[in-house]
Amino acid sequence: MPDVIFGGLPIVLHAGPPAQSDASVLGEGLVRLGLGGGVKMTHFFKAGGSISGSGWMPPGLDGLDYSQPLELRLTSQECVVGDGLVYPLTSTPRDDVEPWAQALINGEWETAECTVAAGVVTVVAMPGATIYMVQWLPMYTVFASKPQKSMDPSTSVFTWQIDWQEV
Repeated sequence: MPDVIFGGLPIVLHAGPPAQSDASVLGEGLVRLGLGGGVKMTHFFKAGGSISGSGWMPPGLDGLDYSQPLELRLTSQECVVGDGLVYPLTSTPRDDVEPWAQALINGEWETAECTVAAGVVTVVAMPGATIYMVQWLPMYTVFASKPQKSMDPSTSVFTWQIDWQEV
């Protein structure tokens, strides 16, 4: 498994295995019409989330320039599932790990061949497959603030968290 990389720096396991969560940043609203029917209006969608860890050392990211966009390479995979063979990716995949595919055959996930071109994955059909799954590790250009950190001297454990939003 590759490392989470933030601003070009790997987050090493001594800083704690990076827990990753996502919380989309949305410019949307729900409008109710005269008879109560809802209409969802979306102006924009951006990825957002946090990375946190607890380990023997801080993550070593204090020297980054947080006034500028930073590259974030995650290890928490994104996933789409369907019965087709062509899947547009919903984010940019890391260039050091190719997207991969699986096919559900007789209740078991089996590796399926696939190709990637221009943000679209095409899966090679497999006999007996009922659905297909495509997964990838995303990378984003993000804005973030300097990590929140704490250190417990009684256990020598450093805890840290980085909140991020896609540019």
